Amino acid sequence: MALSNKFGSIVLTTGNKSEMATGYCTLYGDMAGGFAVIKDVAKTLVYRLATWKNAQGAEVIPQRIITRPPSAELRPDQKDQDSLPPYEVLDGILQRYMEDDQGIDEIVAAGFAAADVERVTRLIKINEYKRRQAPIGIRITHRAFGRDWRYPITSKFRA
Repeated sequence: MALSNKFGSIVLTTGNKSEMATGYCTLYGDMAGGFAVIKDVAKTLVYRLATWKNAQGAEVIPQRIITRPPSAELRPDQKDQDSLPPYEVLDGILQRYMEDDQGIDEIVAAGFAAADVERVTRLIKINEYKRRQAPIGIRITHRAFGRDWRYPITSKFRA
């Protein structure tokens, strides 16, 4: 923030839609900033965009960033897949649940494991409090977190 103030710029956050959905973001850490450029971009799409950008000319995003297993880096050797389904699965569940308005039974019937669907939808619900504190960002989908998607965060609400 000191550099932001010094140069009259705004701090951009790095969280994507998959991380925002599941709470794999840290309040006052990677969520600290004034604008969330990719907050409505699924993690798998972030990787596809990075690969596409590099194919347009010079490598702008180091390949090791694209191929490194995702991690919150809160402890040694931690990987997101230790506690989440692979992002290809997670993003498929998010698409069906958020964008397509499908319920748990419909998503499971489409071939996703019931345990994964239940875990992801639970994480979406219990991490609303983090998303309420996130900076504004660009909306690219039919239903972005914020005005388009809100859950109650008090009174022990559980849908």
